[in-house]
Amino acid sequence: MKRQNGFTLIELVVVIVILGILAVTAAPKFLNLQDDARASSLQGLKGAIDGAAGITYGKAAIQGKEAKLTENVDGITVVYGYPAATSAALTAAVTGLADDWKVVVGKLTDGQISYTYKSNAADATTCVVTYTRATSSAAATTKVIPGEGCTPSTKS
Repeated sequence: MKRQNGFTLIELVVVIVILGILAVTAAPKFLNLQDDARASSLQGLKGAIDGAAGITYGKAAIQGKEAKLTENVDGITVVYGYPAATSAALTAAVTGLADDWKVVVGKLTDGQISYTYKSNAADATTCVVTYTRATSSAAATTKVIPGEGCTPSTKS
């Protein structure tokens, strides 16, 4: 009688079960996709605001309105050529802004406005994108303030 070499079905099932247990316990340490997604969406909003501000400034420059304190360019209120720091001006400049994001009421100041996730009840200090209007000597700026639950992981 010839002896066969190989694994039995039970040995294969045991190995698969062990690999499954390892995957369930180890995967969450390496995959933090939710925080990465939130951080990426904040960066995406920053890029959208920066892009819209640049396009608006270009339109204002073409019309000769970039040096004026307050003007109107294509229905967008601008300050020194960049969108004003109001929800109306930014909503007009950034397509879809009001659909996915909400203004953080606790961060409203003169010349500055902050946005956070529409479904987020986060406090006014974390997970926000802050837009500061232009001044006569400086362009408008956009800043991301990440916080708990929206900080990208450093793991690869």
